[in-house]
Amino acid sequence: MGLDFDSRRPESGSPRVSIDTYSAELDTKGPDFDTQRVEIETKRLGSGEKEVYMPIEQYTESLVLQEMKCAIGENAFGFVFPQGDVSSVDKLEKLLKKAGGKPAACPLADYSQGGNGKAKPEYVITFNKQPKTIIVVECKKTTAKHNSENCDRPKDYAVDGALYYTKFLKEEYNVVAIGVSGTKKDNIKVNVYYWQKNQETYTELKKARDIIYEPENYLRLVSGESVKKSISIEDIQNLALEMHESLRSLAVTERAKPVFIAGILIALKDDDFVKEYINLISFKSLLNRLQDAINNVLKDSDVRSEKIEDIRNHFTIIGKNTKLRAIPLGHYNSLSWYIEELEKKIKPMMDYADNTIDALGIFYHEFVKYSGGDGSGLGIVLTPQHLTEFMCDLAEINKNSKVVDICCGSSTFLVTAMGKMFKGANDKEIAKIRQNALFGVESDDDIFTLAIANMIVRGDGKSNIIYGDCFNQTIKDELKKKNIDTGLINPPYAQDTSELEFVENMLDILATNGTGVVVVPMSCAIGTKFKETRERLFKKHTLKAVFSMPDDMFYSNNASTNVCVMVWEAHKPHNNTKNTFFGYYKNDGFVKAKKLGRIDKFNKWGDIKAEWIRLYHELETKDGLSVKKPVSWEDEWLCEAYMETDYSVLTQDDFQNTVNAYLAYLVKSGC
Repeated sequence: MGLDFDSRRPESGSPRVSIDTYSAELDTKGPDFDTQRVEIETKRLGSGEKEVYMPIEQYTESLVLQEMKCAIGENAFGFVFPQGDVSSVDKLEKLLKKAGGKPAACPLADYSQGGNGKAKPEYVITFNKQPKTIIVVECKKTTAKHNSENCDRPKDYAVDGALYYTKFLKEEYNVVAIGVSGTKKDNIKVNVYYWQKNQETYTELKKARDIIYEPENYLRLVSGESVKKSISIEDIQNLALEMHESLRSLAVTERAKPVFIAGILIALKDDDFVKEYINLISFKSLLNRLQDAINNVLKDSDVRSEKIEDIRNHFTIIGKNTKLRAIPLGHYNSLSWYIEELEKKIKPMMDYADNTIDALGIFYHEFVKYSGGDGSGLGIVLTPQHLTEFMCDLAEINKNSKVVDICCGSSTFLVTAMGKMFKGANDKEIAKIRQNALFGVESDDDIFTLAIANMIVRGDGKSNIIYGDCFNQTIKDELKKKNIDTGLINPPYAQDTSELEFVENMLDILATNGTGVVVVPMSCAIGTKFKETRERLFKKHTLKAVFSMPDDMFYSNNASTNVCVMVWEAHKPHNNTKNTFFGYYKNDGFVKAKKLGRIDKFNKWGDIKAEWIRLYHELETKDGLSVKKPVSWEDEWLCEAYMETDYSVLTQDDFQNTVNAYLAYLVKSGC
């Protein structure tokens, strides 16, 4: 194929590479790649480097590699050959020469019309462990050229071309044929087929429609195994927003939305349901099978029977929704569409043993946010994912840890801790972690449903989530028996019970010398408030560190509370003569993005977090970032009160902004 450049400047997000990089990529295409001279639009950057805009079809190819998380050439799983350059594999070379270049028209059943020259599929992918199975990928820049009615126009259409190559390749291989069209991740079209060696026909892998998986996941699909895929927070947010809008159009209630999502994900833990649902043809049969699957999964857990019935009742009500019932299965917004989307885009991520993202919590948060609230009135303010990971790292969670969250919400901390604990653990240790190392308490009935669903979906069949008040002595006594060494909480704010009382309650539950890491409003660290609680805390426990966090940390929750993170050592009285570590951790590298909240747009967080953790572990003082200071319960527990400031970098605007922010804070906190 020739290089088809778009004469317009590409849309925001189109990949840009240097001319040298682009030339190097052309070199990988092989000797048969079309090397016609083309005009390349360039722009002089401030650094003097030139930019080249990638041709649109090349963007589709680049997108495929990006989503497959692989590169041209050798990969851990096998090899990716571009543009039919398979000269190093005689068998493939022979078959592609037999296929020849794609003809304009050729029925799939006709093997006599091999095109001129040699076939050049975008990618041929081989596997080290399964050499008899390959993947062939064909791309087109526009979705209008995705497939023809009879799949008999291989030159012009992506699916047609992929199947054309495959009918020759399947003489020697089991072939996964992938047709991809479009240039944007959120609107590409993808169809995937499996054509076994020497068989006369192929089957479509329906669960791989309109999504691109890593190569090894296609092997899992054809063998009936669960797909495993890492998914970004942004991807989850976008799907949650899309489903929020679609459920709103169907007049599904706000309370029912998160239960609907959680119920489907629970049902997808039933292997029989996963195999069967795609073939059910009526709304009633699919709904009944969905409810049965939920019941099958939950009956083996410790979930109360009335809670199981409550989840089923939600689906009974949803099943009476005339708008939903009217949408044919397989169509956008249909019941099967929700199941397919969650199976393709969320379940694979949750099946990753060491994944730390609370997908259900993100769904719930997005549903609430776009329904006109901030979530606090409904019992949950989602803790930002990078903050939960930072707190888990502060606690040095590992496979031997036992973790509790006494106000667990959707289980964000427990999900993150679970992922950290699984790293380096064997199968036996992972099973032990799931059964006996993660504990939570939640008092809100609806959020409790979300919490248990979250843990069950991730393979925690026992689900040690307790429904009730974390201050209840019976619950506390039960948790104390577990010898828990780590506590993580983001307590509810502005309640009758102060945040520090939640901290005190959690520390009381932990074993001696256990570590408690908490995120609380900065008012908890100022000596003018909660004096009695502060004094009790210091008599029983040690304040090891306090970190002042970014002012807009909870911006994504539409919440403006300024927070700090505290690290405590349980059942060891605080020594006022020993240093406490204070961090001024105000810049985490995140920026605000429309609809998505705060995001790590420039990938700064990894390095920043590493520096923050290093300073704490080494107890290093660094101007503008950290200090050490002995403090009593009466003192201020914030770095701002003690650190040295480099005044040479300050401006008048900095001074005025700080004064304004402080005055606003005093007014809000009532100090």
